[in-house]
Amino acid sequence: MTSLQSRGRAPATTPPDDAIIPERHPAAPAPGEPIDSHYEQCFGCGVRHPTGLHLVVTAGQGLTVHGEFRVSEHHQGAPGLAHGGLLTTAFDEVLGSLNWLLRMPSVTGRLEVDFRRPVPVDSVLHLEAEIIGQAGRKVYTRGVGRLNSVDGPVALTAAALFVQVDLAHFRDNGRQEDLEAAVRTGQVKGALERLELNP
Repeated sequence: MTSLQSRGRAPATTPPDDAIIPERHPAAPAPGEPIDSHYEQCFGCGVRHPTGLHLVVTAGQGLTVHGEFRVSEHHQGAPGLAHGGLLTTAFDEVLGSLNWLLRMPSVTGRLEVDFRRPVPVDSVLHLEAEIIGQAGRKVYTRGVGRLNSVDGPVALTAAALFVQVDLAHFRDNGRQEDLEAAVRTGQVKGALERLELNP
């Protein structure tokens, strides 16, 4: 029994008893449609990041998404094997993409990853993710990562808590010049395109 369980509290990535299953937003990407990169320089999904993961995420049925990326030599921790922190980043990106289905900007509050087996360079990691509950601004998610196919051996599992924020969060906490340049050059997508930089 963990110390949290012994104190009668659930882990932060477990939805509380009063959590609901939110509704998919009518303007969310349709099942089978790609979920665009939210920022072209994002290490996880950015198409312009030179050594990023270049994750491709597709909307699934209901409150699910599917992501995949090929592990390259840039992603090594040990010789020939993906870095654990990088694999955690991949899950952060895919689990975070679930928030596109709700059409609300969100940030990671907590992320837990369990590593089941090594992920070799040149393998393709398939990440399935789903929303399992929402309580107020908190969105609870979980996922599984499999090697080389959607039904391949399980390499990773994850659970995360995301917190919905308003657009001012990005304006008030990021470097203003980076945000202004990203908005001006069209490198951000979705809600961030509507960000008012000078309130």
